[in-house]
Amino acid sequence: AEVTSQDLSDTLRVAGQIDFDEQALTRIGASVTGRVTQIQASLGQVVNKGDTLALINSSELSGSQLAYLKARSEKELHRRNMERAKTLFEADVISAAEMNRRESEYEIAAAETRAAQDQLRVLGVSAKSIERLAATGTIDSVAGVVATIKGVVVERKIAAGQVVQPSDVLFAVADLSRVWAVAQVPEQQISQVKVGQSVSIEVPALENEKLVGKLIYVGQTVNPDTRTVLVRTELDNKGGRLKPSMLASMLIESAPVTRIVVPVTAIVRQDDADHVFVQVADNRFRLTPVKLAAEQNGQRVVLEGLKPGMRIVSDGAFHVNNHRNLAEMENGG
Repeated sequence: AEVTSQDLSDTLRVAGQIDFDEQALTRIGASVTGRVTQIQASLGQVVNKGDTLALINSSELSGSQLAYLKARSEKELHRRNMERAKTLFEADVISAAEMNRRESEYEIAAAETRAAQDQLRVLGVSAKSIERLAATGTIDSVAGVVATIKGVVVERKIAAGQVVQPSDVLFAVADLSRVWAVAQVPEQQISQVKVGQSVSIEVPALENEKLVGKLIYVGQTVNPDTRTVLVRTELDNKGGRLKPSMLASMLIESAPVTRIVVPVTAIVRQDDADHVFVQVADNRFRLTPVKLAAEQNGQRVVLEGLKPGMRIVSDGAFHVNNHRNLAEMENGG
């Protein structure tokens, strides 16, 4: 058969691992300074958005509620004073300056009430809780640490009796329905990798089952220690089989390149080198040395030794070589 060329892609295999989708991972802290009184979520637990993960007793929260109630009371007092002043001013009992003073006091009290209300919102108090506080006047010093997304508790850094602050991370909750596969590509091969490229992921823990994804990120910088570039793909994980930190291999196919190929049945080993039989005349063939790349789908890429259009023994080369060796032995005898 004639030697042919085909468009082939090299497969780059790099080590990696399964990781959290950082866009679906949230770290949750306390909204107030206080002492942990109760923990309601455990590591690995599935939680919904709005679920209470822990309770905190906070004097800061009770103080802010008291300040809000005082501000509301002052506002109501100055509102009545202002309305009385308007009535007296219309009856020509007080001056305009006195009425303006009463109006100014009311506006200041209203602004202080809004500020106290905003402070409660900063501390994580909901609008309904603020309305209930205004209606009942009952102060509640317990604040909840609340899940902000639906997911799995993947981190817990909290203990009963612990004093916490808003800067502390107490829980991490992750939505594991989608995960990332990340890998480090050597800088010499990064030209083969582009965003949007299809990749295969092999996970040893899943018996090397091949998962297919697309590259969503190729790093813009090289790690100076490892001389590699971070790449990332996104995988569906609704079944929950993929676990963060699982080892994985990423197989990335490069852009197709035209290569000369020969079938493996055309290759014979002679003197620790690869050869093929090239036709030089009718029913006459010459054993020709060639340099070949690794086998891929029953074919070998020719690096040196052949050109397109040459005719070779494409099948049964091993038997032809046996006859050649036998003939040499007979001639030598």
